[in-house]
Amino acid sequence: MHQECEADESILRISIDAKDKVRLGKLSRGGSSRVETKALDHDFYDETITPFGLFLPENNQTYLYMNETFTSSDFIVDCIEDFWKSNKDTFPKVKKLLLNFDNGGENSSRRTQFMKRIVDFVEKEKIEIDLAYYPPYHSKYNPVERVWGVLEKHWNGTLLDSISKVMGFAKSMTYNGVSPIVKLVDKVYPTGVKLSKLEMDEVEDKIIRLHGLEKWAVSVPYRG
Repeated sequence: MHQECEADESILRISIDAKDKVRLGKLSRGGSSRVETKALDHDFYDETITPFGLFLPENNQTYLYMNETFTSSDFIVDCIEDFWKSNKDTFPKVKKLLLNFDNGGENSSRRTQFMKRIVDFVEKEKIEIDLAYYPPYHSKYNPVERVWGVLEKHWNGTLLDSISKVMGFAKSMTYNGVSPIVKLVDKVYPTGVKLSKLEMDEVEDKIIRLHGLEKWAVSVPYRG
């Protein structure tokens, strides 16, 4: 799939993943600082924020969405929709999105709400989507993981005690010379949303699973 994408300008590859939750507070995270910094010696905190990334290997551009609540299937697809709505005019030749994921619970090809939202997105935007998953213990090959490494090094020993500070450091980092586009998503997402078997059967009729890799390679064609 990656080789096909590199040879075809009508396919845009997007590497997608969520970073570990960032605890907000004057907490030591084991980094170092150029100035003397005092951190709390107890791990008490009330708030967290989760960076969620869409990375384009083609041009090293990263789109970061900061989520204060649950990184649900609906949140994930909302971020993809926001990215495409904001950028589709930049890619007029693109007819297909190739999405790379780790096979996490909320973006699994077996997660009913996620697959329904992907099918709805395809029908709404009149574009095809291929889902290509990395197998367990191979997430290091997902390019967006390198962005998280740079972000950790960038904020290093800083006390991340507010959302604004997390957002500021995320905006000021660069990956291969390119700064990310950062947005805060303040919508509250419910947990446990799922389809009935009958509803999921209708979704399955609209997707194609690669024989022998049904869980790991899925195509969602536009049938308009």
